[in-house]
Order: sequence, then C-alpha cells, then structure tokens
Amino acid sequence: MAFSPRVFSGIQPSGDLHLGNYLGAIRRFVPLQDTHETIYCVVDMHAITVWQEPNALRRATREVAAAFIAAGVDPKRSIVFNQSQVMQHAELAWVFNCVARIGWMNRMTQFKDKAGKNSENVSLGLLAYPSLMAADILLYKATAVPVGDDQKQHLELTRDIAAKFNNDYAASIVEQGLDPDFFPITEPLIAGPATRIMSLRDGTKKMSKSDPSDQSRISLLDDADAISKKIKKATTDPAELPVEVEGLKGRPEADNLVGIYAALSDKTKTEVLAEFGGHGWGKFKPALADLAVAQLAPMAGEMRRLIEDTTTIDAILRDGGERAAALAEKTMHDVRRIVGFIR
Repeated sequence: MAFSPRVFSGIQPSGDLHLGNYLGAIRRFVPLQDTHETIYCVVDMHAITVWQEPNALRRATREVAAAFIAAGVDPKRSIVFNQSQVMQHAELAWVFNCVARIGWMNRMTQFKDKAGKNSENVSLGLLAYPSLMAADILLYKATAVPVGDDQKQHLELTRDIAAKFNNDYAASIVEQGLDPDFFPITEPLIAGPATRIMSLRDGTKKMSKSDPSDQSRISLLDDADAISKKIKKATTDPAELPVEVEGLKGRPEADNLVGIYAALSDKTKTEVLAEFGGHGWGKFKPALADLAVAQLAPMAGEMRRLIEDTTTIDAILRDGGERAAALAEKTMHDVRRIVGFIR
C-alpha cells in the first residue's frame, strides 16, 4: 500500500524550552510543511509518566504550542494539538501494550536512564512510554518522524510493533477487506548536523533544563539582552578558532559554539571556520550573539504574547484536536474491527 507522505512529531511539555529544542526539533518542523502532511503534537500524556503540577503542565503545554507557531508552524497548514484531547492515543496504546513484549520495553535505554536503580518504584506509564509513542505515530499512519539520536531506538520499536500487529492480525486484516500492510513501517528523518546542542558551561554535556545553572542554556523565552550575555559568557578555551573542522576535535566548547553558529546561519562548520578561523573569541562571540539575538529574540517575543493569550492558543489546540481526532477515529474504527471488539 502506498501511504501518503505524512509526518508526526511530538514534544513533551516539560517546561523551559531551550535552544537545543529549537535547533534539534522545532525549527525543522517548518520546511516539512512544504513536502508532507504535518501533525505536531504536545505530548502531555507522556509528561505525566512522572508527576506534574497541574497548572504548571497547562502552562508548559501552551508554551510548546506557542513555540511551534512562533517558529513558523502554520496551524492552518499543519495540525497542532495536545495529545490528551484525542483519547484514541490511549486506546491504541492499550492495544499496542498487548502486542509489544515486556522484554522490548526493558531494553529501552531511555527507561534505564530515567529509572536508574529505582526501576521498581517508577510508574508503569514510564515503562510503557514507548508503546504510547508508537500509538502517537501509527494512529495517523505517519510515514516519517524527525528523530535525533536519543529517539532512534523508540522509532525502531514503533516499526517492530507495526510489523508484529500486521503479522499477528494478518488474517483478520484481510477478512476486513483492508490492506495487509495496515500500519506503515515508519521511516526516520534523521537530524542533520549541529542539532545536538551542548551546554554553554560544559561542552561535554547536552544542553538541558535540568542543569542548575541558567547560564548553561538559552531559553526560548530569553530576551535579547539575556541571549547576548549568555553567549558572551559561554565557556571557551584560550586558543583561537581553527581554520579547519579537524581542529575542533578535543575542543568541545569551541565545537559547540561553532555548531550553534552553523545551525543558526544554515551554514556548515567549514563555512563558519572559513570566516572566523584564525581569529579569537573576541570577534566570534559578538558575531554569534548578534546572530542568535536576530533569530531568537523575535520568536521569544511572539511566544510570550501567545502564552499570555490563552484564548487564542487554546482555540488553536482545540481546532487541531478536532482535526486530529477525525483522522485518529478512522484508524481506530478499523483497529477495533481487526482485533475483534464489538461496538
């Protein structure tokens, strides 16, 4: 069966979106609107696998939706919604819980990382998180998902679940007059270079909201002054910038800042070093600060406006939820018939 090109991607509303979220995911959503049907979801059901303060969760959900729109996602061209508005996500996730194997879940490295030595006391939802993620994607029969390195394993599991469902229910699928390849084998859209953004304080650690130092990250809600100051205070080494990319090896902070400049300017690291190689940080950091302010400050202003305009942002999420639910129900109607449910 030829599935129409459709992208699904979701971001968890964990609060304090930063530059890594933008360059690693959100900015990539915009051009995909020209080549695919695009569905962008705030995955608030995933968020509650660990306890969330309810009002904080609502604000963080609006923040992610605002970031989508401020970055250039058009809610008329794309479907933008929060996951909990479409309960078919939970319904399909339960079916997939009964298709997937516990061994598959136990092998998920993100579960091991998050659970640590306390795996007996984490929520069942955290263990089943990848099953819900598979449901998010396959509910809309998405053909592609933009993924970074940390999500590749989950997408592989999604592909395994799709294949096992198609195999386990092969006879029923045909009996219902449906295509044997009921669920697509979703392909990854691999993130390009400079999407893994590291801490401004330690180039060996990923930029993260959990870092105790606010100076380690550029928040998408930072104003121009904050963006500029954080970049100018970013940790560097004393050497000049190299003239070739090879010279960045063993210099994590330099590599990170050059990578950020490359990503924001849509250039390669080689092109950046052709301009700045051989120069010191006194020339490079102000140029990077100016570039970051020009790109990020207007988006931050629009995000703040949208977050405070809850009527508008909630209406966008409601409209997206209704459109998403119409697609989701088509899939679930067939799934119920396939597995033998009576409705």
